Amino acid sequence: MFLQELIHKFDTGPWLRKLKVAVIGLVLLLLAMGYNLRAFHNMNTEEAMDAAQLARNLAEGKGYTTLFIRPFSLCLVKKHNEAKFGARPSDPHADYAQINGRHPDLANPPVYPCLLAGLMKVLPFSFTTTSTKPFWSSDGRFARYQPDFLISLFNQLLLYAVIWLTFLLARRLFDANVAWLSALLLLGCESLWRFSVSGLSTMLLLLIFMGLVWCLMFLEREGREPKWRPAGQVALAAAAGLLVGIGALTRYSFGWLIILVVVFLILFSGPRKVVLCLAALAAFVVVLTPWLYRNYTLSGMPFGTASLAIVETTYRFPGNRLERSLEPNLSGFFIAPSIYKLLINSRQMLQNDLPRLGGSWVTPFFLVGLLLPFHNLATRRLRYFIVASLAFLTVVQSLGRTHLSDDSPDFNSENLLVLLIPLVVVYGVSLFFIFLDQMDLAYHEFRFLIIGLFVAVMCLPMICVFLPPKSSPVTYPPYNPPAIRLISDWMREDELMMSDIPWAVAWYGNRPCLWLTLNATPNIKDPSSLENFFTINDYPRQIRALYLTPVTMDGKFLTQWVRAGEQSWGNFIIDCVLHHEYPPNFPLRVAPTGFLPEQLFLTDWDRWKAPRKSLTPPGP
Repeated sequence: MFLQELIHKFDTGPWLRKLKVAVIGLVLLLLAMGYNLRAFHNMNTEEAMDAAQLARNLAEGKGYTTLFIRPFSLCLVKKHNEAKFGARPSDPHADYAQINGRHPDLANPPVYPCLLAGLMKVLPFSFTTTSTKPFWSSDGRFARYQPDFLISLFNQLLLYAVIWLTFLLARRLFDANVAWLSALLLLGCESLWRFSVSGLSTMLLLLIFMGLVWCLMFLEREGREPKWRPAGQVALAAAAGLLVGIGALTRYSFGWLIILVVVFLILFSGPRKVVLCLAALAAFVVVLTPWLYRNYTLSGMPFGTASLAIVETTYRFPGNRLERSLEPNLSGFFIAPSIYKLLINSRQMLQNDLPRLGGSWVTPFFLVGLLLPFHNLATRRLRYFIVASLAFLTVVQSLGRTHLSDDSPDFNSENLLVLLIPLVVVYGVSLFFIFLDQMDLAYHEFRFLIIGLFVAVMCLPMICVFLPPKSSPVTYPPYNPPAIRLISDWMREDELMMSDIPWAVAWYGNRPCLWLTLNATPNIKDPSSLENFFTINDYPRQIRALYLTPVTMDGKFLTQWVRAGEQSWGNFIIDCVLHHEYPPNFPLRVAPTGFLPEQLFLTDWDRWKAPRKSLTPPGP
């Protein structure tokens, strides 16, 4: 009798739902564990490490300050302070650039770093590297950095939240079959998993975007079939504007979606469209304005260094030249460079990014599904929003593309089309079921076979992750956390370094680090040129160490070394490594053994010989 009652509870009783939840939870746990064991790797993008080191500064009570110092940020802060307080030629050592203390961050919006800071307050983060502890090391070598792993787990929880919201949305717009299959394809979307372990803010932004879609869906329903009071509709419109504002404070380019939100409200929100649009705009402005005011008071630019992202990677400022410039030429108009940038990048997106929009081969189903006349009015109108977002975000991403997309073409914070993956999958799956219902199958069981084959084909990239060979968790070159930690331990916390990977030194080494200037030495033909090491070293805070990695050591010989001129870092490396010569008056001339030829570390004295707790330089 006991066995029969137990079977009845699991079959039709209240335990059936609990059993399903337990099985789904176990599957999600095993999937995350398997993926992390096979494909996890430490952070390999500039923006992920930059956000993480900002979060640590916030968690330690150092304010919204950065250890990753951009020369362009120094330029903006210096010019703004000189105009604000008045430059005094009699005081050449005045710290107008705010380099002598904690430098304010002007590159990153605050939401994601603040969220990570809260995570660091709750979880036991350990900012040390180890070669002995299991899982964090392998065969006596460093393997995984614990903070990177914890941040990845947090982003994977956000990914599961996105899948859950997508499941509910698909069930509301279509049916349970579309909802379950969409959730399954998102679980098997390797692109989303790659974003989750990258340390980027993409998963958080994706969650915000799905919340925005839900708000718009409810507003559209209220425009057709009012069920709430007017105050409820206004609150919902304000929530939509609030979400766009929070998204803009996660990634600035997301803020452009407020235009689409207003257009959607005008077309589909019913007779109160004016009030609802004003509510959405007011919420958006209220959320965004304090942060823009903060940036303006520090640098004179509302978005800090990101204010000129539209001119980055143009022929005026190719690559990362703008952010590494101390005195960029910002005169003139940027209309022509921006137009060229839009045409070049949009063409590249149409050729490469759009066909891979859904993270798998589900994109063709979505594109064909755009031609279908859905009977559900909400489904049709949401599809209009998706198509408009696709076109709009293509333009925004093309104009906002910077060197971050060049450094990591597929997985970077500037990828806005990834936000549409859940909706693309839902509409693509709906078309698949339409085709499936039209098939004349001899046996009903063949339907499940076709669905299984469809899932297997769409999830092939994810399946390949679990096949050999296994990827290395260490993203070297150029990032070697133990080496970065070692050289950072040789430096005091108040000593400034310069490197070609300053974001990694700031995150893994927890030391202030300046981005490599455009040139190593002054230009002979133009002695007044300021884009070199010596200009920075003349600031109130001198540079005490130089750390070069394969980013520079393995640079292109012709374009980055020869054509860059005698003052380039390539020429500097040749003189130091091959000729054992240093530029006149260059203050860093001491190098430890074991770094060359892949890395170069120069400092002002042999710090590695000093006792571990004493980093005071020896006397004369």
